[in-house]
Amino acid sequence: MSPLRSLKGLTLTFLALFLAATILTGLALYISNTASIERLVDKRIATVSTLVAPPGTDVSRTEIERRIDLLSSERDTGDIGFLLADAAGHRLAGNVSPSRLLPAGYMNLGATDGIEGLSHGRAYTRQIAGNLYLSTIAETEPFDRYREERLRAYLIGFGSIIVIVVAGLISFGRIVRGRILAMRRTVDAIIDGDMRQRVPVDYSGSEFDQQAIAFNRMLDRIEGLMEGLGTISNEIAHDLRTPLARLRSRLSLLAQREDAGALRSEIGAAIEQNDEILQMFESVLRIAEVEGGARRAAFEPLDIRALAADMVATMEPVAAESGHRVRLVEGASLQLSADRQLLNRALMNLIDNALRHTPKGTEIVVEVGTDGAAAFLRVSDNGPGIPAAKRGLALRRFGRLDKSRGAGGHGLGLPLVEAVAHLHRGTIALEDADPGLSVVLRIPLAQSPSA
Repeated sequence: MSPLRSLKGLTLTFLALFLAATILTGLALYISNTASIERLVDKRIATVSTLVAPPGTDVSRTEIERRIDLLSSERDTGDIGFLLADAAGHRLAGNVSPSRLLPAGYMNLGATDGIEGLSHGRAYTRQIAGNLYLSTIAETEPFDRYREERLRAYLIGFGSIIVIVVAGLISFGRIVRGRILAMRRTVDAIIDGDMRQRVPVDYSGSEFDQQAIAFNRMLDRIEGLMEGLGTISNEIAHDLRTPLARLRSRLSLLAQREDAGALRSEIGAAIEQNDEILQMFESVLRIAEVEGGARRAAFEPLDIRALAADMVATMEPVAAESGHRVRLVEGASLQLSADRQLLNRALMNLIDNALRHTPKGTEIVVEVGTDGAAAFLRVSDNGPGIPAAKRGLALRRFGRLDKSRGAGGHGLGLPLVEAVAHLHRGTIALEDADPGLSVVLRIPLAQSPSA
């Protein structure tokens, strides 16, 4: 994922850009300020040098020395250093004695140049009449260690800006992260089935608060719609179970009458269809109960391999009766926090689906294991399987494949297994067993009853 798509990445990128801009701005200001001071000092010493020996004029050495003494004693130029030297660099006159030969032109001077009282300065050296060289020197610092103090001021000034911005970014990041985490916790709770969870609101009127209020209103609307649909489904299922139960009783009584005669077999078929409808309504109600999330409070530690072994032992006679074989792959015990009854029902549905939709002689294999952070229950067969394009239909409620309609069922077996998987924060996947179908129920190992 691109770092600019995350809050942390955006914050770090902005902080890096801000720090770079601040440092470059401070450095540019420092260099510009230093260069401005040097230009002003250069202009001053060039002007003073012209006063000592104007260009194009023939001034004697005696006159130059007199002018140096005069300018050294005046108030405006008393801080200027002068050095008159010959071509070999020997000092002839002046009030300074540098420790090195000063070349023609402008140059920087420092404490190592041996000029008393000068820590940083500028020198301007030019050739004048009589093959003499005149150097004029001025400080670029009004007092000792001025450059260090100026640098410290820049560091403190720009450093405080950086500290304030970094602190602001950290505070902003924590506020935004807290809001996002609150929303994420709400979304996770709703995914787990608790539709009553809402994003915390502090009624401050801020943009975050208004977003939370809008999000909660959306959740209220969704909850209302889902409750309406769930109520209708449950009421239909509940209301129809009673008349269907009465119908079954009447059909049973009719089948027991002596004059039923040839109709007895037809009445028996009607009773079977009535039982299938009742079972369908029972499955609808069970799925609604599981999706509600209330069953999560009943989670308990259990050995899912022992659970699978018991279910395989229960289904072996049923499989043998229909010409199938069911076996469990050997393995170690595996502890998991789960709902025992629902996992039993899910595994029974998977084995029953395999028995219902595969021909005689098919072997059904149940396997329990772990692939790292999740435990899995895998039910595989070597039957005809399901084409990849139709596996999504098999997971839909009342979704039945054309080739399996003759085998009975109401298309709610796999949706119930999927609801059980979601209750355990897991997943269900239909995979190719090559040949046949493999249905894998994965459940995270870190399950908490109080979650």
